[in-house]
Amino acid sequence: MIPGPFAYHRPSSVEQAVRLLADLGGEARLLAGGHSLIPMMKLRMAAPEHLIDLAGIPDLKGIRDNGASILIGAMTTQHELIRSDLLAAKLPIIRETSLLIADPQIRYVGTLGGNVANGDPGNDMPALMMCLDATYHVVGPSGDRTIKAREFYEGAYFTALEEGEIVTAIEIPVPPAGHGYAYEKLKRKVGDYATAAAAVVLTLAGGRVASCAIGLTNVSETPLLAEEAATILIGTSLDPASVAKAVAAAEAITAPASDGRGPAEYRTKMAGVMLSRALQRAARRAAA
Repeated sequence: MIPGPFAYHRPSSVEQAVRLLADLGGEARLLAGGHSLIPMMKLRMAAPEHLIDLAGIPDLKGIRDNGASILIGAMTTQHELIRSDLLAAKLPIIRETSLLIADPQIRYVGTLGGNVANGDPGNDMPALMMCLDATYHVVGPSGDRTIKAREFYEGAYFTALEEGEIVTAIEIPVPPAGHGYAYEKLKRKVGDYATAAAAVVLTLAGGRVASCAIGLTNVSETPLLAEEAATILIGTSLDPASVAKAVAAAEAITAPASDGRGPAEYRTKMAGVMLSRALQRAARRAAA
Protein backbone atom coordinates (compact mmCIF):
# COMPACT_ATOMS: atom_id res chain seq x y z
CA MET A 1 0.00 0.00 0.00
CA ILE A 2 0.94 3.64 -0.29
CA PRO A 3 1.16 5.92 2.78
CA GLY A 4 -1.28 8.77 3.18
CA PRO A 5 -0.16 12.33 2.41
CA PHE A 6 2.24 14.05 4.80
CA ALA A 7 4.49 17.09 5.01
CA TYR A 8 8.22 16.39 5.17
CA HIS A 9 10.59 18.34 7.44
CA ARG A 10 14.38 17.99 7.66
CA PRO A 11 15.81 20.05 10.55
CA SER A 12 19.56 20.65 10.76
CA SER A 13 19.78 20.84 14.56
CA VAL A 14 18.27 19.21 17.62
CA GLU A 15 16.81 22.57 18.62
CA GLN A 16 14.98 22.86 15.31
CA ALA A 17 13.62 19.34 15.66
CA VAL A 18 12.33 20.04 19.17
CA ARG A 19 10.66 23.25 17.98
CA LEU A 20 9.00 21.41 15.11
CA LEU A 21 7.66 18.76 17.48
CA ALA A 22 6.30 21.46 19.78
CA ASP A 23 4.70 23.40 16.91
CA LEU A 24 3.22 20.40 15.10
CA GLY A 25 2.09 18.51 18.19
CA GLY A 26 0.55 15.07 17.98
CA GLU A 27 0.28 15.16 14.18
CA ALA A 28 4.07 14.78 13.80
CA ARG A 29 6.30 11.71 13.97
CA LEU A 30 10.08 11.48 14.10
CA LEU A 31 11.83 9.60 11.30
CA ALA A 32 15.14 7.87 12.10
CA GLY A 33 15.88 4.81 9.96
CA GLY A 34 12.18 4.42 9.16
CA HIS A 35 12.09 0.63 9.28
CA SER A 36 9.32 0.58 11.87
CA LEU A 37 7.40 3.71 10.92
CA ILE A 38 7.30 3.46 7.12
CA PRO A 39 5.78 -0.06 7.02
CA MET A 40 3.14 1.08 9.52
CA MET A 41 2.37 4.06 7.29
CA LYS A 42 2.08 1.82 4.24
CA LEU A 43 -0.41 -0.36 6.10
CA ARG A 44 -2.26 2.79 7.25
CA MET A 45 -1.66 1.75 10.85
CA ALA A 46 0.02 5.15 11.26
CA ALA A 47 -0.98 8.28 9.38
CA PRO A 48 1.11 11.24 10.61
CA GLU A 49 0.48 14.55 8.90
CA HIS A 50 4.14 15.54 9.37
CA LEU A 51 7.40 13.58 9.27
CA ILE A 52 10.47 15.10 10.94
CA ASP A 53 13.56 13.48 9.44
CA LEU A 54 16.49 13.46 11.89
CA ALA A 55 19.07 12.37 9.30
CA GLY A 56 20.23 15.95 8.65
CA ILE A 57 21.38 16.59 12.24
CA PRO A 58 25.13 15.94 12.51
CA ASP A 59 25.12 16.21 16.31
CA LEU A 60 23.07 13.00 16.49
CA LYS A 61 25.77 10.89 14.85
CA GLY A 62 29.06 9.38 15.96
CA ILE A 63 30.70 7.23 18.63
CA ARG A 64 32.80 8.86 21.36
CA ASP A 65 35.07 7.43 24.05
CA ASN A 66 34.37 9.11 27.39
CA GLY A 67 36.81 6.95 29.32
CA ALA A 68 34.51 5.10 31.70
CA SER A 69 31.69 5.12 29.15
CA ILE A 70 30.97 5.20 25.42
CA LEU A 71 28.56 7.81 24.02
CA ILE A 72 26.77 6.86 20.80
CA GLY A 73 24.69 9.36 18.84
CA ALA A 74 21.11 8.25 18.30
CA MET A 75 21.36 8.44 14.49
CA THR A 76 24.41 6.18 14.34
CA THR A 77 23.51 3.27 12.07
CA GLN A 78 23.80 -0.42 12.85
CA HIS A 79 26.41 -0.67 10.08
CA GLU A 80 28.50 2.01 11.79
CA LEU A 81 28.24 0.13 15.09
CA ILE A 82 29.50 -3.01 13.37
CA ARG A 83 32.45 -1.19 11.76
CA SER A 84 33.55 0.67 14.90
CA ASP A 85 36.99 -0.38 16.19
CA LEU A 86 36.24 1.37 19.49
CA LEU A 87 33.13 -0.73 20.10
CA ALA A 88 34.90 -3.90 18.97
CA ALA A 89 37.54 -3.28 21.63
CA LYS A 90 35.38 -2.09 24.52
CA LEU A 91 31.77 -3.20 23.86
CA PRO A 92 31.97 -6.12 21.44
CA ILE A 93 28.50 -7.38 22.32
CA ILE A 94 27.06 -4.40 20.45
CA ARG A 95 28.69 -5.56 17.22
CA GLU A 96 27.53 -9.11 17.86
CA THR A 97 23.94 -7.94 18.36
CA SER A 98 23.94 -5.55 15.40
CA LEU A 99 25.02 -8.38 13.10
CA LEU A 100 21.86 -10.27 14.07
CA ILE A 101 19.50 -7.38 13.27
CA ALA A 102 17.59 -7.83 10.01
CA ASP A 103 19.91 -7.82 6.97
CA PRO A 104 22.77 -5.65 5.61
CA GLN A 105 20.47 -3.36 3.62
CA ILE A 106 18.49 -2.47 6.72
CA ARG A 107 21.60 -2.13 8.87
CA TYR A 108 22.98 0.53 6.52
CA VAL A 109 20.00 2.76 7.38
CA GLY A 110 18.55 1.52 10.67
CA THR A 111 19.79 3.49 13.68
CA LEU A 112 20.56 2.69 17.29
CA GLY A 113 18.32 5.52 18.49
CA GLY A 114 15.38 4.37 16.43
CA ASN A 115 15.82 0.82 17.68
CA VAL A 116 15.84 1.76 21.35
CA ALA A 117 13.38 4.67 21.38
CA ASN A 118 10.45 3.08 19.56
CA GLY A 119 9.38 0.86 22.42
CA ASP A 120 8.94 -2.16 20.14
CA PRO A 121 9.46 -5.29 22.29
CA GLY A 122 10.75 -7.15 19.21
CA ASN A 123 13.73 -4.85 18.73
CA ASP A 124 17.06 -6.31 19.79
CA MET A 125 18.88 -3.33 21.28
CA PRO A 126 16.53 -2.43 24.18
CA ALA A 127 17.18 -5.63 26.17
CA LEU A 128 20.89 -5.30 25.44
CA MET A 129 20.90 -1.69 26.65
CA MET A 130 19.16 -2.78 29.86
CA CYS A 131 21.73 -5.55 30.28
CA LEU A 132 24.55 -3.01 29.82
CA ASP A 133 22.88 -0.50 32.19
CA ALA A 134 22.84 2.17 29.48
CA THR A 135 21.50 5.70 29.92
CA TYR A 136 19.50 7.56 27.26
CA HIS A 137 20.16 11.27 26.77
CA VAL A 138 16.94 13.10 25.94
CA VAL A 139 16.15 16.65 24.80
CA GLY A 140 12.70 18.24 24.87
CA PRO A 141 10.85 21.52 25.42
CA SER A 142 11.90 21.54 29.09
CA GLY A 143 15.57 20.96 28.33
CA ASP A 144 17.93 18.02 28.70
CA ARG A 145 17.56 14.99 30.94
CA THR A 146 18.68 11.37 31.16
CA ILE A 147 16.65 8.18 31.54
CA LYS A 148 18.08 4.81 32.50
CA ALA A 149 17.33 2.12 29.93
CA ARG A 150 16.10 -0.05 32.79
CA GLU A 151 13.41 2.56 33.55
CA PHE A 152 12.53 3.53 29.97
CA TYR A 153 10.17 0.78 28.77
CA GLU A 154 6.64 0.87 30.15
CA GLY A 155 4.66 -1.25 27.68
CA ALA A 156 4.56 -2.20 24.03
CA TYR A 157 5.38 1.06 22.20
CA PHE A 158 5.05 3.00 25.47
CA THR A 159 8.16 4.58 26.97
CA ALA A 160 9.19 7.15 29.55
CA LEU A 161 9.61 9.81 26.86
CA GLU A 162 7.44 12.84 27.44
CA GLU A 163 5.66 14.74 24.69
CA GLY A 164 8.08 16.52 22.40
CA GLU A 165 11.20 14.71 23.62
CA ILE A 166 13.89 13.18 21.41
CA VAL A 167 16.50 10.56 22.32
CA THR A 168 19.77 12.16 21.24
CA ALA A 169 22.42 9.73 22.51
CA ILE A 170 22.98 6.48 24.34
CA GLU A 171 25.69 6.31 27.01
CA ILE A 172 27.01 2.89 28.01
CA PRO A 173 29.40 2.09 30.86
CA VAL A 174 32.48 0.20 29.66
CA PRO A 175 32.51 -3.30 31.18
CA PRO A 176 35.71 -4.47 32.89
CA ALA A 177 38.49 -5.82 30.71
CA GLY A 178 38.16 -9.56 30.31
CA HIS A 179 34.40 -9.62 30.72
CA GLY A 180 32.36 -12.29 28.99
CA TYR A 181 29.46 -11.50 26.72
CA ALA A 182 27.01 -13.09 24.29
CA TYR A 183 23.77 -12.33 22.45
CA GLU A 184 21.87 -15.43 21.36
CA LYS A 185 18.89 -15.01 19.05
CA LEU A 186 16.45 -17.53 17.60
CA LYS A 187 14.56 -16.34 14.53
CA ARG A 188 12.67 -18.03 11.72
CA LYS A 189 14.57 -16.40 8.86
CA VAL A 190 16.97 -13.58 8.08
CA GLY A 191 15.35 -10.23 8.82
CA ASP A 192 12.77 -11.56 11.27
CA TYR A 193 12.18 -10.48 14.83
CA ALA A 194 13.42 -12.87 17.49
CA THR A 195 11.29 -15.80 18.52
CA ALA A 196 13.31 -15.27 21.70
CA ALA A 197 16.74 -13.83 22.46
CA ALA A 198 19.04 -13.37 25.45
CA ALA A 199 21.89 -11.00 26.23
CA VAL A 200 24.48 -11.83 28.90
CA VAL A 201 27.38 -9.80 30.28
CA LEU A 202 29.39 -11.30 33.14
CA THR A 203 32.75 -11.37 34.88
CA LEU A 204 34.56 -14.24 36.58
CA ALA A 205 36.88 -14.29 39.57
CA GLY A 206 38.59 -17.51 40.56
CA GLY A 207 36.37 -19.44 38.19
CA ARG A 208 33.16 -18.14 39.76
CA VAL A 209 30.70 -15.50 38.60
CA ALA A 210 31.53 -12.13 40.16
CA SER A 211 28.95 -10.07 38.28
CA CYS A 212 26.18 -10.85 35.82
CA ALA A 213 23.44 -9.08 33.89
CA ILE A 214 20.82 -10.74 31.69
CA GLY A 215 18.39 -9.20 29.19
CA LEU A 216 15.60 -10.97 27.30
CA THR A 217 14.12 -9.89 23.95
CA ASN A 218 10.58 -10.31 22.55
CA VAL A 219 9.13 -12.51 25.28
CA SER A 220 6.97 -9.87 26.95
CA GLU A 221 5.38 -6.49 26.21
CA THR A 222 8.71 -4.91 27.12
CA PRO A 223 12.33 -6.03 27.07
CA LEU A 224 13.14 -7.82 30.31
CA LEU A 225 15.98 -7.56 32.80
CA ALA A 226 16.25 -10.97 34.47
CA GLU A 227 17.59 -9.76 37.80
CA GLU A 228 16.72 -12.80 39.89
CA ALA A 229 18.29 -15.14 37.34
CA ALA A 230 21.49 -13.09 37.38
CA THR A 231 21.58 -13.02 41.19
CA ILE A 232 21.24 -16.81 41.33
CA LEU A 233 24.45 -17.16 39.34
CA ILE A 234 26.63 -14.87 41.48
CA GLY A 235 29.27 -16.94 43.27
CA THR A 236 28.61 -20.07 41.21
CA SER A 237 30.88 -21.82 38.74
CA LEU A 238 27.98 -21.92 36.26
CA ASP A 239 27.48 -25.56 37.12
CA PRO A 240 24.49 -27.25 35.44
CA ALA A 241 22.27 -27.07 38.53
CA SER A 242 22.86 -23.32 39.00
CA VAL A 243 22.32 -22.61 35.32
CA ALA A 244 19.10 -24.63 35.33
CA LYS A 245 17.85 -22.67 38.35
CA ALA A 246 18.71 -19.34 36.70
CA VAL A 247 17.05 -20.39 33.44
CA ALA A 248 13.88 -21.32 35.33
CA ALA A 249 13.88 -17.91 37.04
CA ALA A 250 14.29 -16.16 33.70
CA GLU A 251 11.54 -18.18 32.06
CA ALA A 252 9.21 -17.34 34.96
CA ILE A 253 9.21 -13.60 34.14
CA THR A 254 8.37 -14.05 30.45
CA ALA A 255 4.89 -13.55 29.02
CA PRO A 256 5.18 -13.93 25.25
CA ALA A 257 2.25 -13.95 22.89
CA SER A 258 1.37 -16.95 20.79
CA ASP A 259 1.94 -15.91 17.19
CA GLY A 260 3.52 -17.04 13.93
CA ARG A 261 6.79 -17.62 15.76
CA GLY A 262 5.18 -20.29 17.92
CA PRO A 263 2.93 -20.78 20.94
CA ALA A 264 3.72 -18.91 24.13
CA GLU A 265 5.02 -22.00 25.91
CA TYR A 266 7.50 -22.70 23.12
CA ARG A 267 8.77 -19.13 23.04
CA THR A 268 9.27 -19.15 26.82
CA LYS A 269 11.31 -22.35 26.58
CA MET A 270 13.35 -20.90 23.72
CA ALA A 271 14.17 -17.89 25.90
CA GLY A 272 15.62 -20.37 28.39
CA VAL A 273 17.58 -22.15 25.68
CA MET A 274 18.98 -18.86 24.37
CA LEU A 275 19.96 -17.86 27.90
CA SER A 276 21.72 -21.16 28.53
CA ARG A 277 23.70 -20.81 25.28
CA ALA A 278 24.55 -17.17 26.00
CA LEU A 279 25.83 -18.06 29.47
CA GLN A 280 28.07 -20.77 28.06
CA ARG A 281 29.59 -18.50 25.42
CA ALA A 282 30.00 -15.58 27.82
CA ALA A 283 31.76 -17.82 30.32
CA ARG A 284 34.17 -19.14 27.69
CA ARG A 285 35.05 -15.62 26.64
CA ALA A 286 35.57 -14.47 30.22
CA ALA A 287 37.82 -17.44 30.95
CA ALA A 288 39.91 -17.00 27.80
